[in-house]
Amino acid sequence: MSNRPSAVTVVGSINLDLIATADRLPTAGETIGGAVLSEQPGGKGANQAAAAARLGGSARMVGALGSDVNGQRMLDALSAAGVDTSDVAVLPEPTGTALIVVDRDGENQIVVSPGANSSLSLGGVEFDPDETVLCQLEVGLAVVVEAARRHTGHFVLNAAPAMDLPAELLERCDLVIVNESEYDLIPALAEARLVAVTYGGDGSAMFEHGRKVAEAPSAAVTVANTVGAGDAFCAALVLALRHGLDYERGLAVANAVGGDAVGDPSSQPDLAQLGYYVERTAAAENAR
Repeated sequence: MSNRPSAVTVVGSINLDLIATADRLPTAGETIGGAVLSEQPGGKGANQAAAAARLGGSARMVGALGSDVNGQRMLDALSAAGVDTSDVAVLPEPTGTALIVVDRDGENQIVVSPGANSSLSLGGVEFDPDETVLCQLEVGLAVVVEAARRHTGHFVLNAAPAMDLPAELLERCDLVIVNESEYDLIPALAEARLVAVTYGGDGSAMFEHGRKVAEAPSAAVTVANTVGAGDAFCAALVLALRHGLDYERGLAVANAVGGDAVGDPSSQPDLAQLGYYVERTAAAENAR
């Protein structure tokens, strides 16, 4: 594995997560009491940038937040994680907010109010051909397409939340990362060049043009919060593959990182360096 830190630029959302942890999720029209409320930094983009930085990558965030107290809190959290925030725009709109309900098993329901994320622009942003650009779909699709057009290097899309994607965008992707539900909701992914699919407790797999070429199991973990686990997986997989790991080992490393994230109540959990997870998965494989 290469020891040189991989440069990752994340183009995506920055949100304040308002999380109500309850015994179970409410049904339609139902009120559930006794929940515990917490506020923490979130947004798929910010979560992935924070995870990449904590794993030892050189991480830059391209996003937008509001000129409000919450925006400053989100900016401070990114900086504290080691993320370069020089391309985060501060706009008049309010900072994006996610309303999240989490049950005792870690399952969640999420409603996002995008706020400043809807006004994200790539004006003045430069991309280096040697870096990896990682996008999601919590910002405007037009911004993601523009990033794919302008970046000439490695381009990765976490196609979440699921939506119909232009053929141009899918053809540009070096890697698409989705969960099992998103893979089913985007039929065009069956023809994509390379797709990583997560299956929660059942691990993950890699597909080339719809053909499974690698898979890796997940370890049993105690679930505290699943909100940031997929984002941690995305950052870890990007870094692992860019460091030269093969698909199977890259998936195993990303599963281990995602497992640690599931066990942490934060959407932007503290993580060890990537090398630790590489050694841990190798030791687990040798023990089998």
